Amino acid sequence: MYLSKNLIIKFIILSSLLTFFIFSKSVADLVKPNNGIEPIQVVKIQLRGLKTNDEPYKDVGIEQTWEFAHPKNKNATGPLENFKDMLKGDSYSMLLNHIEHKVEQIYVSENMASFEVTVLDDKKRYYKFKWIVEKYVKDGPLKGCWLTTIVSQPISLGSSI
Repeated sequence: MYLSKNLIIKFIILSSLLTFFIFSKSVADLVKPNNGIEPIQVVKIQLRGLKTNDEPYKDVGIEQTWEFAHPKNKNATGPLENFKDMLKGDSYSMLLNHIEHKVEQIYVSENMASFEVTVLDDKKRYYKFKWIVEKYVKDGPLKGCWLTTIVSQPISLGSSI
């Protein structure tokens, strides 16, 4: 069977593009805050990202969580690299690549919501967190968006075994 030079070149270009799209993920693929996302959804988006932190690329879950961090939270933690280091530290590392999580709404008002989050980490230990999101009220692209302001230190609930 004979393939024309043109057809071979097209095949190589299409194969290269397909490989690029399958094995890459841009920042544009992260869920971005918008005023249609409810408070509990914000928490679940962040937890889903952290659960599969390194899929499809390293630290994408942390980057997803950062997208929904309130600006005052970002100011307190510093740039994204500092945030990554913080999440990989002893206080929050159990959130990365955890096995499962449960989110319970505790309180919701017009501009603030709090949740109790229980996480089973990859070592089969349970931890509980208080997760608070607030509606951003200043003008700008984040106005009206729910964003995370506080995630408490974990409380160990012991082993699942």
